[in-house]
Amino acid sequence: MSRFIAPRPNRPKAKVATAGARKKSAPTRAPGVAAKGLAPAGLRADGHDRLLVALGERVRSLRARRGLTRKAVALAAGVSERHLANLEYGTGNASILILQQVARALQCPLAELVGDVSTSSPEWLLIRELLETRSEADLRRARIALGELFGTRADAGRGRRIALIGLRGAGKSTLGQMLADDLEFPFVELSREIEKFAGCTIAEIHDLYGTNAYRRYERRALEEAIQIYPEVVIATPGGIVSDAATFNQLLAHCTTVWLKANPEDHMLRVAAQGDVRPIAASGEAMDDLKRILAGRLSFYAKADLSFDTSGQPLEQAFQGLRARVRAAIGLPA
Repeated sequence: MSRFIAPRPNRPKAKVATAGARKKSAPTRAPGVAAKGLAPAGLRADGHDRLLVALGERVRSLRARRGLTRKAVALAAGVSERHLANLEYGTGNASILILQQVARALQCPLAELVGDVSTSSPEWLLIRELLETRSEADLRRARIALGELFGTRADAGRGRRIALIGLRGAGKSTLGQMLADDLEFPFVELSREIEKFAGCTIAEIHDLYGTNAYRRYERRALEEAIQIYPEVVIATPGGIVSDAATFNQLLAHCTTVWLKANPEDHMLRVAAQGDVRPIAASGEAMDDLKRILAGRLSFYAKADLSFDTSGQPLEQAFQGLRARVRAAIGLPA
């Protein structure tokens, strides 16, 4: 307890200090005016909330498009799974270094993660202004026109290269081989070609060299298939849409067919292929599958054709696919 000291005679009375630190009274401000260096309170809360929610949505979208679980991204980024979950749901306020680590784990530039890359130059802004209210059909025409302008125009012989896209378990390998036999075209399983390029399995490529190296092998395998085969049926990996350059090559040089199925059929077919992991953790795996599909849906929808294989026996699905493809490339049924 502090001791009271009486003032000495003939001297001014000393001010008695309190036990705590001396406080200065805050200057009076008009209502709604923030302290120096701070935005108004309402703007701070709302603006920050909107920013964090938008950031979380981009993280979830990029993770789903690449087919990565939250645990895998957290491990690659060196952050806790809980920290990443908070970031995805807009409740985490991550440092710029953490965001850089997450961007690396998602194989994307930091600018793509935190904001709109089209604000980087006046020309980007003008182009965005022209396109942002256009329909999907208009945007498709714009993309094709830009491809023709810059040398990635559609290949005149693309009609007889059939590329099957979609999630694992949609039937790309089985139906692709049957379709190739029917058309008397070669059949290329792109995953096997990737393994030939790398000299190891897909899993080993990811473990030893990482996702970026896998995407490079994937692009090389596709480019070689396009160069070698004027007529071919190609079964592509489900994540080929994750790399924009590779997917553009596919769209420009092949007639693309999106094989669709409901999530339950995807799971059962993957299990039938000998992979029991989805069944072992079916609830979590099903949620992951739905998130991946949601993240890739708009990219798969760029295909020239789509065909739903859900609930159909194999022969029935093949006959339906055969009829659609033959009609698309101008062959009799």
